[in-house]
Amino acid sequence: MGMATDELYFKPRLQVINRDQIDQIHCATLEVLERTGVDIPHEKALDILSGHGARVDGDRVRMPSWMVEDAIHKAPSRVILGTRTGKRTITLERDKTYFGPSLDCVDYLDPQTHERSRFVSDNVKVTAALCDALPHMHWAMFIGMADDVPPDIADRVIARYAMEYCEKPIAFCSKDTASSKDIYEMALLLCGGRENFDRAPYLLHYSEPISPLAYFDLAVDKIIFCAQKSIPLINSPAPQAAGTAPATLAGTVVQGNAETLSGLVLHQLVNPGAPFVAGAFTTVMDMRTTVFSYGACEMSLMTAALAQMAQHYRLPFFGTAGATDAKFCDAQAGAEATFQCLTAATIGSGLVHDCGSWMDHGSLASPEFMVLTNEIVDAIDHFMNGIPLTEESLALDVIHRVGPRGHFLQESHTFNNFRNIRYSEIFDRSILDQWKASGSKTFEQRLQAVTLEKMKHRPEPLPEETVKILDEMQRGWK
Repeated sequence: MGMATDELYFKPRLQVINRDQIDQIHCATLEVLERTGVDIPHEKALDILSGHGARVDGDRVRMPSWMVEDAIHKAPSRVILGTRTGKRTITLERDKTYFGPSLDCVDYLDPQTHERSRFVSDNVKVTAALCDALPHMHWAMFIGMADDVPPDIADRVIARYAMEYCEKPIAFCSKDTASSKDIYEMALLLCGGRENFDRAPYLLHYSEPISPLAYFDLAVDKIIFCAQKSIPLINSPAPQAAGTAPATLAGTVVQGNAETLSGLVLHQLVNPGAPFVAGAFTTVMDMRTTVFSYGACEMSLMTAALAQMAQHYRLPFFGTAGATDAKFCDAQAGAEATFQCLTAATIGSGLVHDCGSWMDHGSLASPEFMVLTNEIVDAIDHFMNGIPLTEESLALDVIHRVGPRGHFLQESHTFNNFRNIRYSEIFDRSILDQWKASGSKTFEQRLQAVTLEKMKHRPEPLPEETVKILDEMQRGWK
């Protein structure tokens, strides 16, 4: 037919704000930072900000528009992350999307017994190894607390097990800079030194402003430390509409944008060009329960708007999807996770956290939910590939050869292409009699079986000498 053989490709896209609205939100953000400002009770940070043009009155810092826009221009537009073996697997730029489970759940839902208990350090090993096994979880966070170890070292114990049982890039949080240094030292040990780490950072640090418009001194310490060491930094507030942010979605978006950019200003003054990831976990206060909702559709809408703002600024973004307010891995959990993940992928939400790990408004981790969300993301990844057009895929010759009233089952074109269709281990397409013949297993039973099988996975073990060094480090933690 004389058609070009080059592939024509279109990625499905979503937008929730237009160009004029982006400009409006940007101007409103600058107004908040210049007129209202943020509280930063940290002497060194105040000196840095004041010395570069901010107006400082006590702990209140007001940042002129030029200072904010200068920081945006200095920050890198892409951030590379790698595995502990140095393989570059994530390139945060433009509208690329990478999914991963989140951190800090206090409870654990056992997939064998379905009993709920406090999250302990052994659960970290399980969830980290499971994340390592799931191909559509591209990176990880620590997923849970360690209720069985002293609070002063819990963050480092969690970090150690997460890095030991998962080779993928890991986002961590810590209680203070001393903990951050210890976690950073473990990462340098595992990846072979700072040169390897800088080439493809294995860790990135998660930090939060306090909504509305405030920082506490330990968080500021960690921002400065990460900037100095060029450890990629996520600065992601969690404004709650009608609680810690205005009741309107637009007001919450503006406040969240101002909070993350305020951290960017300090970060770039400490080390211009240091890797920074913008973000804001924007959701609503459910007025019937007063919970910070993880399943609200407004959360996805506001996160999408902020992702577009980050794309406008050419900043990597830290998104939110794959969470639920459900207490079990049920229909509500699947519906909320699917809606959120599809929205995140079509908007291009960058490094997307919470996927399959945050249930019951952020308090519960469930391996089954992780596996279900991995399945959801697999389908979404397939959908996001769109419909490539080539001479082969348009299939004009085989359509002509088969013609009216024929069939395609015996065609070589079918044999060469049917594997491009996605098939699932969990979702059943068989007819009723076939389903009965195979054991009449419910969706929940299939999900449990697949989860327990995938939980057998373990990554390549660390060298014995490396484990001994980690043990020595742990004995020295105070």
